[in-house]
Amino acid sequence: MPNGDNWQGDVLRDLRAPTPDPTQAQALDQAQAAAAQAFAQSLTAPADGAGQAHGQVPPQAAGQPADHGPPPPAVAPRSPDARPTVDRNLAALARKPRSGEPFATRAVRAVWKNVSKSAAREVAEATRTAEILQQPVTTGRQIAVTSIRGGAGKSTVAALLGTTYAHYRKDPVLFVEADPALGSLPVKLGAETVRWTTSDVADIVKPQMSLLDVTGYLVQLRNNSWLLPGSQGQIGAMLDARGYQRVMVALRRYFGITVVDCQTLPAEVARVALSASQARVLTTPATLDGVASTHEVLQWMRGLPPHVIAGTVVVLTEQTPHPGLDLDAAVRTLRSTGTPVHVLPYDRHLAAGGAIRTDLLTRATRTTATRLAADVFQLSQKRH
Repeated sequence: MPNGDNWQGDVLRDLRAPTPDPTQAQALDQAQAAAAQAFAQSLTAPADGAGQAHGQVPPQAAGQPADHGPPPPAVAPRSPDARPTVDRNLAALARKPRSGEPFATRAVRAVWKNVSKSAAREVAEATRTAEILQQPVTTGRQIAVTSIRGGAGKSTVAALLGTTYAHYRKDPVLFVEADPALGSLPVKLGAETVRWTTSDVADIVKPQMSLLDVTGYLVQLRNNSWLLPGSQGQIGAMLDARGYQRVMVALRRYFGITVVDCQTLPAEVARVALSASQARVLTTPATLDGVASTHEVLQWMRGLPPHVIAGTVVVLTEQTPHPGLDLDAAVRTLRSTGTPVHVLPYDRHLAAGGAIRTDLLTRATRTTATRLAADVFQLSQKRH
């Protein structure tokens, strides 16, 4: 197996040259697709294993001959028109972005940092975290972010995670929006327009393409990162599990880290994304019902193959300055399932919505996002 540095160098060279061996790449992608599909079926198959998921039978098993006819001629896809992520008339309603914490708080912290003896410890911890985030990978890591219900902050967490990886790493980072129903990830990432969507690219990307070919269908962001939107903002946009599998298998080999903003559970695409990823992030609001629902899901996950819950991290998102919940007790309860838990503190900048500017985030938000990214990355490295 090639080492991480060689893999990253090969990927970056793809920006200038085509992929050298399409036959091997296609065989690898087909094997990855088969493994992901088999595990996804295990999440929904009956406990006794009888029959296949959803009662489907392969045509060969039913006595139907396989079709070995010539493939249809390739047809160049029609390029869709670019659409703004937010209507320009509505965008004018937004106020100027403000810092996540008041000026007085920032001033006090600046003075404290200059006189505190713990400043050196903070620098040392930040250095250790950066070293973790910069570790090489031998194959692309896929990290799925989901939740039990809407409004749990999963798109915000996905944006923070991917932005952190793009800041610390040199290999390409991809954001995939697998939540096409009016998802907010493009807005949070500051994308002004979107064109190609996940469903579109599923039928376009081929193993013989170079990274330069692939990124032509993506939205380029900052710091060597790209976005694949789930829709162009249409109500009722759909993404099926098979299309999601095709696009993820095809894109995995081009990007060191892929962060997937999934549908909420128990949607089919979300289950497939969780099964195929190397690490999972489950977001929940810091409320009593949010913690209770998440605790039930974690108990259910303990009945799945051990690596599923072993590669899962929970993020409690504070959406008000003073949540009516004992956070320490909530964290202890969720950690009793054997799952790491992070608390994303309330941040005025995040609460306002719109594009996330890292320079306006509170220090606590940036610290939490970096520690979370490091923990999730380490978990993704444990599953090969």
